[in-house]
Amino acid sequence: MRRRLGAYAPAAAQLARRAVVFGRRHVRAFGEMWRHSLQFRVTISTLALSSAVVFVLGMVLQNQITDRLLETKRTAAVAQTEVVLDTASSELVGIGAEAPDAMRDRLDAALKKISSSSTSTQDAAGSAAGTFEPVLANGGPGQAGGDPVSAGPFDKVPPRLRQFVEANQLSQQIHTVPDGNGSSTTYLVIGSPVTSTLIPLQLYLLFPLTAEQNTVSTVQNTLLVGGLVLLLLLAGISNLVTRQVVRPVREAAAAAEQFAGGDLEQRLAVIGEDDLSKLAVSYNEMAASIQRQIRQLEDFGGLQRRFTSDVSHELRTPLTTVRMAADVLHASREQFPAGLARSTELLVDELDRFESLLGDLLEISRLDAGVEELSADPIDVGPIAQRAVDQVRVIAGAAGSPIELELPDGESYAEVDARRVERILRNLLANAVDHSEGGPVRMRVGVNENAIAITVRDYGVGLRNGEADLVFNRFWRADPSRNRRTGGTGLGLAISQEDARLHGGSLEAWGEQGHGACFRLTLPRYQGRPFEESPLPLPPEDFVPSAGSQAPLVELQPAPEAILADRDADREEVGR
Repeated sequence: MRRRLGAYAPAAAQLARRAVVFGRRHVRAFGEMWRHSLQFRVTISTLALSSAVVFVLGMVLQNQITDRLLETKRTAAVAQTEVVLDTASSELVGIGAEAPDAMRDRLDAALKKISSSSTSTQDAAGSAAGTFEPVLANGGPGQAGGDPVSAGPFDKVPPRLRQFVEANQLSQQIHTVPDGNGSSTTYLVIGSPVTSTLIPLQLYLLFPLTAEQNTVSTVQNTLLVGGLVLLLLLAGISNLVTRQVVRPVREAAAAAEQFAGGDLEQRLAVIGEDDLSKLAVSYNEMAASIQRQIRQLEDFGGLQRRFTSDVSHELRTPLTTVRMAADVLHASREQFPAGLARSTELLVDELDRFESLLGDLLEISRLDAGVEELSADPIDVGPIAQRAVDQVRVIAGAAGSPIELELPDGESYAEVDARRVERILRNLLANAVDHSEGGPVRMRVGVNENAIAITVRDYGVGLRNGEADLVFNRFWRADPSRNRRTGGTGLGLAISQEDARLHGGSLEAWGEQGHGACFRLTLPRYQGRPFEESPLPLPPEDFVPSAGSQAPLVELQPAPEAILADRDADREEVGR
């Protein structure tokens, strides 16, 4: 037997696990429908509230009907007891201390008289109390001793009721008596003392409540069936009514989704003149207005992009001619007077800047048009950062700003477009040198499992509140009067941000006035795989905020002493 039970134990455990999984699955499905379906939510809510109302109403009706039936039964039973008590008193007049057998014979004779007289009385008057079982017993203080002498089913009388009746009190009690076949019968027992005898006698009438119980059961079944039918009808009605309201809303949501996806011709069908029809008309008017505005913006944007591209291309031909003439003049500048030679050098410098501006304009127009493609290959980012540093090192040396490069241990591979990443880093380094006020510029490369980050930190005048988001705007400068060492076009940071977005990454800026600025480039190591956290913090770890600074305090190494010494001289600067 134990082996068999042990063999069934794994199967029972597996069934239990399946039941748990099945229950969780259905609970999850119910939760999904509750969150996403207004029709389901309204139907279930209506059904739940209706169930509560039907339950309360059914309980109230059942209690009222039961109380009314019992009250009617008690009133009729008490009246019937008074009639039977008169009959018993007349039959038992003069009974005294007799032998138990003789007393039992007189009690039996009285019960027969009571039964016959009650039958005739019910037939004549139609008593509402119904049939009953009479019991006569000798008990109380005047009893000679031993068991009481009784006639009738005395064992069905509850002991608690006997105590009150033997104390000469008219009492009643509902009592359930088990039958021998496993069932039971509930009685309304009325007890009254017989006061016309020489010895204490008690009369008990047992009124079966079978008819009342059948009536209550019928009422319960009727209320249950009626409540279920009512709930089903309410659920169907609420589902139908909610569907009439939800269906147009769903159609509007689907139309709005298609409209947002680019189908600007999507409209709602207008049926009738009710509130939902007015909503459809308003939606169609709004969609038409948005469509017109989008068309106008597209036309304007396309015209602007074509204008920028055409102008940039058209300027290349005369610029090439001017460049050739300027190069000839620049090559012969030693033969010119000093003023003319200097003018030739300035002309070449401005032509270099003009060519850079045209290149940036063409690049930004291609990015706006969405025709740029990303040529991402798995490559080590360390050499890219080193090349960007080497390209800016001459400008940094002229500005007196040494560039420090910190690379991680080992290789830092990522799927990137090397040309675009190098251009981003070159722009960030040139921007940092231009605003470092002669202080060092630090580039740091960090990598984790899903992302690679590069920060460029300077210790110049920094940024004021709100300028960290403005630095990526095209041609934006915080202080137009500041002398620029790199000759930037004002589009470098904007192009860098677009290149970062093209990689699926981000380019962020941080700055604190008097504490310098820091730019962080974060790129995913694998294209199409998002990242959650950048490997390098922003603000940088070496930032030590002052008392009035809003940036978080980081207890790390302070800025170099040379930067702290020159900081007083830079306090009049207002940012970039």
